[in-house]
Amino acid sequence: MKSHTRVVVIGGGVVGCSVLYHLTKLGWNDVVLIERSELTSGSTWHAAGGFHTLNADTNMAALQGYTIQLYRELEEISGQSCGLHHVGGLTLATSEDRMDFLKAERAKHRYMGLETEIVGPDEIAKISPITNTEGVLGALYDPLDGHLDPSGTTHAYAKAARMAGAEIVLRNPVLETNQRTDGGWDVVTEQGTIVAEHVVNAAGLWGREVGALAGVYLPLHPMEHQYLVTEETPEVYEREEELPHVMDPEGESYLRQEGRGLVIGFYEQACEHWAVEGTPLEFGHELLPDKLDRIGDALNFAFKRYPVLERAGIKRIINGPFSFAPDGNPLVGPVPGLRNYWAANGVMAGFSQGGGVGLTLAEWMVEGEPSRDVFAMDVARFGDWVTPGYTRDKVRENYQRRFSIGYPNEELPAARPFQTTPAYGIWKAGGAVFGSAYGMEAVNYFAPEGEALYEEPTFRRSNAFAPTAAECRAVREAVGINEIHNFGKYEVTGPGAADWLDRIMAGRMPGEGRLTLSPMLSPKGRIIGDFTITKLGASEFRLTASFGAQANHMRWFAEHLPDDGSVRVINISTRQIGFQIAGANARELLARTTKADVSNAAFPFMAARWMDIGICRALVQRVSFTGDLGYEIFVPAEDQIALYEILTAAGADLGLRPFGMRAMMSLRLEKFFGAWLREYRPDFMPAEAGLDRFVAYNKPVDFIGKSAVMAEKAKGPERRLCAFVVETDEADVHADEPIWIDGEVKGFVTSGGYAHYSQKSVALGFLPSELIAEGLKVKIEILGRMCEATLVTKPLFDADGARMRG
Repeated sequence: MKSHTRVVVIGGGVVGCSVLYHLTKLGWNDVVLIERSELTSGSTWHAAGGFHTLNADTNMAALQGYTIQLYRELEEISGQSCGLHHVGGLTLATSEDRMDFLKAERAKHRYMGLETEIVGPDEIAKISPITNTEGVLGALYDPLDGHLDPSGTTHAYAKAARMAGAEIVLRNPVLETNQRTDGGWDVVTEQGTIVAEHVVNAAGLWGREVGALAGVYLPLHPMEHQYLVTEETPEVYEREEELPHVMDPEGESYLRQEGRGLVIGFYEQACEHWAVEGTPLEFGHELLPDKLDRIGDALNFAFKRYPVLERAGIKRIINGPFSFAPDGNPLVGPVPGLRNYWAANGVMAGFSQGGGVGLTLAEWMVEGEPSRDVFAMDVARFGDWVTPGYTRDKVRENYQRRFSIGYPNEELPAARPFQTTPAYGIWKAGGAVFGSAYGMEAVNYFAPEGEALYEEPTFRRSNAFAPTAAECRAVREAVGINEIHNFGKYEVTGPGAADWLDRIMAGRMPGEGRLTLSPMLSPKGRIIGDFTITKLGASEFRLTASFGAQANHMRWFAEHLPDDGSVRVINISTRQIGFQIAGANARELLARTTKADVSNAAFPFMAARWMDIGICRALVQRVSFTGDLGYEIFVPAEDQIALYEILTAAGADLGLRPFGMRAMMSLRLEKFFGAWLREYRPDFMPAEAGLDRFVAYNKPVDFIGKSAVMAEKAKGPERRLCAFVVETDEADVHADEPIWIDGEVKGFVTSGGYAHYSQKSVALGFLPSELIAEGLKVKIEILGRMCEATLVTKPLFDADGARMRG
């Protein structure tokens, strides 16, 4: 083993070997993989080896497509067979809701270029004759689905990496990882110490333990998973063609051919955590004891779906552990709080996602950023609020829901409530129906008295529709009150604060007592943040952005802070909370609570002031995501209840009514306001997303991403974000629906819904720039229906901004 290297990859499973290969593919050849035992030890060797593209996140689905298409290239480069079987796959639907889900996925695939199709029971029987189609309404067929040899594929990655100069060291456990003063790492192993510029934790089942060596907690936990291998079966081996994969969500099972028999695996409800106290260091090529009693009900159901199983003897039972993150997606990227330490963990679908994970991490390390938005698997999507107990509860929930329908409005119950604000009890007593983001509870809507405090999961309009409409009317016609705890908030201070912000933000810096909107960009000009910047003093600023991006943004800030200590950034997201008030009577309400002059002349739009609101000292900003006359009022968390009492007492005769996030997202649609990770995300650049009006192209500072966005401006964006009014009466767009023009898919939806006050169904989405024109007629595919839609450029409410600004 060498003494120095550019990268040490810890872990020799399929993910670690994929990372190693992709680093060499992108030109980093001085790389070493260290494996405690043999390649494939841990989860890889006993994996069922299936692969598929189906994923609710379009970027994850694209990376899975990349992974599958990579295998032929790997075989050609390495000369090592991956044992590929491209047999296609069926995902069955036995309910109307499941059919809605599959239609929505098929619609996404249209603009992604994936050739999936919806098939009926007769076609299912032809594709998979061993499947009993009784009760089956249809299925999604994907010709790319298949399976492979886990060992052969892992060794193909490893051999290709070795051929490009990588080194692999086996039977060498890592004992310590110690950060050096220069940002590198001393990786202490049984065979000695190796100095690395970067460390990649791809330790699979030992990801938690390897993370702990560096002093970090990675939210991972292993679950036991069982599948069965049958004896040879005539219905299988007498066929001329190999059987396809079949996923039966109702039966919580997946099935495929294995040689002359079958493999069937289960994601059962009676699942079990494994290694709660930590993965044993000596574990590797062992299996866990069989626990057939755990899958008895699922197995009985499988006998009905696949009658051939009743006649097939069981050849082997595999019960082995796989590691999961709380939401089931991988943990990938630079670990917050550490320099040059990278994660590639929790990749439970390693043969669907391993190639995409390796590519993403290699791009991040070599080129400075991934080529697409990968927030869905960014390790920074979880903050330091995550605990092992939270992880275990969410991992169990995710495992049990492996085949559940993912509804766009569904809020999952495990490990909740976790974090709350002082106002939580007030909202709960008032009939609030809560959602959760980044561990924090937030009101979605208020249920009418006597109705269940639960929103029915659906692809169509839910029982929240009517109460949300009432909340929207209250804002537009009177005044609404809403919590603003679910914004990320940062205090930036120091003598270098102004210059530093001017460099990391693309927008103009505000004057004192003012605020501006600004995108934060990557070096390639992609949108990585959508910020409000408030200047409170010569060297004091407040930033506001997405609550769920806190760890992501703090990581970026830390990476770009000057070394001289002239800038200090503190995350105050849960320390400074409060309320926004918005609507026709918002100014009158504010005036009743303060002696400050809040007239438009004294307190104009986009201004910020310190005010005494009753007994509370508050920072008040004149801005609102509702697109209405509104104010954000921030106080320390311990003052929130006092602020609430002051505002509600003063607003009793003004029609003051609380509103939730469902109403907020409806109100913003009437102004065509974009939202983080919908219209504004790292897939997009400012001009195409309509944020170019907030970019200070001419400011002298060379802000991050400037050269890229200057080039975008000079060339002009090939596509632009636009708004549509949709003709639909039962289901609105959510995201990723294709936009059709003259029988061809020309664009896609980023978000939308029902704009209650305007009583219009609205979609926001991208179209080629040359096609965009007021009144353009398009069709948007919603749950398999082609809905007429019209492109509109004038906001549906307060089009000239007179109320918002006046």
